[in-house]
Parts: sequence; C-alpha cells; structure tokens
Amino acid sequence: MKKTLKSLFLVGGLFMGTIGIGAQTYKNSLGLSIDFGDGYTAAGPVFKHFFNRNNAGQAEIIFGNHATLVQAFYSYNEKITNTKGLNWYVGIGPALEFIEGGDTYFGIRPMLGLEYKITQTPVILSFDWRPAFLLTDGGSSQVGRFGLGLKFNL
Repeated sequence: MKKTLKSLFLVGGLFMGTIGIGAQTYKNSLGLSIDFGDGYTAAGPVFKHFFNRNNAGQAEIIFGNHATLVQAFYSYNEKITNTKGLNWYVGIGPALEFIEGGDTYFGIRPMLGLEYKITQTPVILSFDWRPAFLLTDGGSSQVGRFGLGLKFNL
C-alpha cells in the first residue's frame, strides 16, 4: 500500500510538472485580429481579459468582404512547460455576421491556438485555428479558417 501511494504521488508530480503552472502573464490586452482562410480575410480590433490564471474572455469586431463580424470567445489557457511566455489555448464562442445589404448570420466558432508574450515587452502574438459553423440559413461550415493576433499588454 505504501509503495502504491508513493508511486501515485511520483506519477502525479511528474504529470503536474509537464503541464506547467498557470498561463497568465498579463491581465488585459488590446490589439489587431486578422481572420483568414477559406473565403475572405477580415481584420479589426480585439480585446482579451483574463478572469483568473487560466480562464479568459476575448471580444473581436472584424471587417472584410462587405461584412462585419462580432464574436466573443471563452478560452482555457495553459503554459507550455520549459518555455517563457508561450501558452496554448482552446476555446469556443458565438459569432454574428452582418452582411452589407441586410443579411445576418449566427454561428459557433471553436478555436485552438498558441499565444506568445515577448518577454520584457508589451507585445503578444497569437495564431489559432478557428473553424466557423453557421447555424442559420440552412447551416454551413468553413473549417479552413485561422486567426492571427497582434496585441499589446495594457
């Protein structure tokens, strides 16, 4: 029994050491988001706020191809072990797309990506995969969509 407990603590300690301790290296950031891939490219302002060490919210209003896209994401963020400033994140959120001429679409956008805060600077870079799943107008999907972000720590 003693050996089993010792083994469990050792394995648990090794596991905890590989996932890192926390992801947050800043509280708020503001910058530029570029959404590109299948279809068109759109760009606009982005704001990210950490609620605590690992949980964040992100809001974007991006413009392109005669449309305005308003989206909000919840993301879980985690540090990549043995790196400084490099985190991975996974998230999901709703999106509203307002098309010139009056059409409006609603969708869900999951995302999976990497974020790097350059040490001793306020600069934060991100890259993610963010497919779009439209739930209106008969439904459709664009799985070849990506996001690129340039943000500044506030």
